Amino acid sequence: MIEKFLSMDRPLVVFDTETTGTNPRLDRIVEIACVKIHPDGRREQWVRRFDPGTRIPAASTAVHRITDRDVAGLPRFRESARELLAFLEGCDLAGYNMTGFDLPVLRNEFYRAGLEFEVKERRLVDGQRIFFSREPRNLSAAARFYCDAEHDGAHGALADAVMTLRVIAGELDRYADLPRSVAGLHEQFCAGIDQDMDPEGRIRLINGEPTINFGRHRGRTLRALSHEEPGVLKWILRGDFSRFVKEIVGKFLPKDEGAAAPAKMTPPADPRPTMGDLFE
Repeated sequence: MIEKFLSMDRPLVVFDTETTGTNPRLDRIVEIACVKIHPDGRREQWVRRFDPGTRIPAASTAVHRITDRDVAGLPRFRESARELLAFLEGCDLAGYNMTGFDLPVLRNEFYRAGLEFEVKERRLVDGQRIFFSREPRNLSAAARFYCDAEHDGAHGALADAVMTLRVIAGELDRYADLPRSVAGLHEQFCAGIDQDMDPEGRIRLINGEPTINFGRHRGRTLRALSHEEPGVLKWILRGDFSRFVKEIVGKFLPKDEGAAAPAKMTPPADPRPTMGDLFE
């Protein structure tokens, strides 16, 4: 299938998540499915559901059909986090809108579990980015267009991950000019997305410099603000921003203001932290 079109020098894990909502900073994973493809074509699957520790809103259940009753009594994400981290070790990553949602929400879940999940050494293949660059629609439309198939299992994590595999293979089959390696696809469609920097996208690397990506200071580097308007950095450190953002900004606070910088991110000791504990 996909290995027919794509050369790989290490395993590629295609994954999809179903969550309590659409905010990767606050919402929790209720289901994750991973399909690992080895360079020799061998495949493995890792599929789990979790008790998110909070109610699943009706609007989310309407999308993925997972109810509070379905996850009652199941383990929390942190209880399987090390097993999942081992499954992903040494692998490149693929998904559909992975860079926009699934990867940030997964990083936040690992953070809450007290584990570091680095992305910078991995190559990323996002089927949505390829698709939107050619035929801007959703996964079900991609399934019809590239695979001549109806995606009846839409919004089930495993069904979405498997269909994403078929879609990426269809894209590679249709577009002869697409790179034929994971590294090439990463460079063309996902390079410059620093997923290890800030999963919310509030801070982005531009020409190697961490840069504000929101509000009236959008486009200004943290380095420039530290010299010209350090008050902006202090405002961010006091504000309702994630600890990822605050840790990055704190590094650029002028030394004489260093006492105001946040401590290095340390996961909460409480195994079932509240939202206020995590993102106060």
